[in-house]
Amino acid sequence: MRIFSCLVLALAIAASANAAPLKLVASFTVLADLARQVGGDEVEVTSLVGPDVDAHGFEPRPGDARLLAGADLFVVNGLGFDPWSAKLARSSGFAGAMVVASNGADLLGSDPHAWQSVGNARMYAKNIADAIAARLPARADAIRARAARYDATLVALDGNIRAQLAPIPPERRVLITNHEAFDYFAKAYGLTMLAAQGFSTESEPSAKAVANLIREIKARKVTAVFLETMSNQQLMQRVARDTGVAVGGALYADALSKPDGPAATYVDMMRTNARTIATALAK
Repeated sequence: MRIFSCLVLALAIAASANAAPLKLVASFTVLADLARQVGGDEVEVTSLVGPDVDAHGFEPRPGDARLLAGADLFVVNGLGFDPWSAKLARSSGFAGAMVVASNGADLLGSDPHAWQSVGNARMYAKNIADAIAARLPARADAIRARAARYDATLVALDGNIRAQLAPIPPERRVLITNHEAFDYFAKAYGLTMLAAQGFSTESEPSAKAVANLIREIKARKVTAVFLETMSNQQLMQRVARDTGVAVGGALYADALSKPDGPAATYVDMMRTNARTIATALAK
């Protein structure tokens, strides 16, 4: 009987190890990467909004509904960033669990871009890991161990960003981009954020907003403005010409790059942004 019991246990463990990975759908690329980092081979991850794509104006397609219908977990940002997600979940017949990654993050009003602070990204990763572990109890220890290792990577990333930005003089610590996607980054790392648009890129900024930004740039004697990879770059190029300041480079705000780009993962994105900002503002 003991031999039979051991055999059953061994077969159960083997079946668990060889089970198909959990199907996880993320609303956009940052969440998808965090899920891959903490889930590893335990999850099969798909991002609805792809690399280098602006998530603000995303409109789900019929294929997205079919994809979500077969998923176990649907990871969303919440905070109004992906408002289409709830409707998509209902219309697709999604029967899994929806995970709001931003739950418990340190929020700035109604700004949805909470992942731009590494401290918040740690909470995102924990929420995602907990949801995966809850669905895969037999593999929960491995998932939590992987999440702990990734959390240590994020702690090191936070320190690296602070070190990169430390040489920037106080009078130059002004970050100017298309839309207000970097308020969390600015607060976390001691910068002042200014933008022509609000939290979304779905509408064009008014002429008054652009004029006000130009006045701020001149008054503060700003030395560089920044483009965003997935939004209209002509606006900030025109602002740079009108003010005579340099374009400091392009930042990744709401989307990672393609796999062969410089921001293929969340860690790469944050390092790339920090390096771009530090290089331009420290001059």
